[in-house]
Amino acid sequence: MTPALFAYRLATYAASPFLGFLLSQRAKEGKEDYLRLHERYAKRLPPRRPGPLIWLHGASVGESGLLLELGRRLIAARPGVMLVFTSQTQTSARLLGPLLPDNAIHAMAPLDTPQAARRFIQHWKPDLCVFAEGEIWPNLIHEARKSGARTALVNARMTQKSAEGWQRVRGLFQQLVGRFDIVLAADLDTGQRLEGLLGRPVRAAGNLKSALPPPAANEVELTRIAGNFIAGRRCLLAASTHAGEEEIFLDAAAALDEDIALIIAPRHPDRGEEIEALLKQRGLRHARRSKGVQPDKRDRVLLADTMGEMGLWMRLANAVYLGGGHTEGVGGHNPLEPIRLNRPVATGPHVHNFADLMASLAASGLVHTVADAGALTAFLRQPSAVPEDALAALTAEADEPMLLTLGALLPLLPQPLLEGSDGDWERQR
Repeated sequence: MTPALFAYRLATYAASPFLGFLLSQRAKEGKEDYLRLHERYAKRLPPRRPGPLIWLHGASVGESGLLLELGRRLIAARPGVMLVFTSQTQTSARLLGPLLPDNAIHAMAPLDTPQAARRFIQHWKPDLCVFAEGEIWPNLIHEARKSGARTALVNARMTQKSAEGWQRVRGLFQQLVGRFDIVLAADLDTGQRLEGLLGRPVRAAGNLKSALPPPAANEVELTRIAGNFIAGRRCLLAASTHAGEEEIFLDAAAALDEDIALIIAPRHPDRGEEIEALLKQRGLRHARRSKGVQPDKRDRVLLADTMGEMGLWMRLANAVYLGGGHTEGVGGHNPLEPIRLNRPVATGPHVHNFADLMASLAASGLVHTVADAGALTAFLRQPSAVPEDALAALTAEADEPMLLTLGALLPLLPQPLLEGSDGDWERQR
């Protein structure tokens, strides 16, 4: 154990008695669910079923979505496995719940303390632990490796700033990530940064989010809202917006000389009150989805502050302004969902989380970068049609990262003793 890992474990052990107060405060702020706080301590967990078990952990909505698709494919390849998904946010928990396969559950991620990590691993006894993107939790990884579980980091993404931070504790990083059985990067830049930290080759398998299907939509709602709210108007969507980006979108739309239906779907629906106050301040007639208000053609804005309906809003829109690119520190959001639905997409310039992907999409005309409200107005006034050849090429290569990742993970799982048997397995460690 490196001195840095020992110090981290000691510090998190010492902090454990005070974390209850922190979680209670977060629950009061709506960032935790009082009824699920026990999961944060890895207590009162559901029973473990017999057979092999895969634990898949991601931080929030984006990581959880790609792990859900990966989990579905793992089940298809190994029907006898049980899946345990964990995530950090209430938003991801609400989104994952209704979408889980029959032999899967979701639990809130345990606190990364020695005690909670040990309880979690000892309860679930995972055969394979899959961490997504940048989820490096020392105590959980340490306990997983100590238990004999195989470990994998998939769709890894690391900025230059993060790489410089890990460089200061390179020994700790090598002890944690360097002992993973599989490390797959989402892009070439991350692969090179990981190689520099680990001192060994790291494969850039590609971004798993490219393989995710567009979100579904309720056809009844689609027809109803199109008829009652859009009512023949053009419709513009601001998707996954953060504080300050709604103003940019509304300023851009205000400069358009036509009656346009606007939809605002914030990244965090709990910002509904804040955005509604902005709409009232600007005198914009609106309907708020979370309050059950039915929009009609007299409304200028539909405030879509709900979960799991982005597929509906994207299908209603003629063009999409994607948030996250005008807010410092966010780094942009994945533009592939609206692109796959053949929607023109614009976003801000701060998209370092998807730098390689955005550069490729911009070069092929599938995404447009706008610096400010004026540039967004120009885009929204007459959005360029999505290039059909570029979209076809994107679709053709979309599944490769998922197939490469699946091919790397499957050999880490216990294998059935008999062909077609779901009950008898052997560990291959």
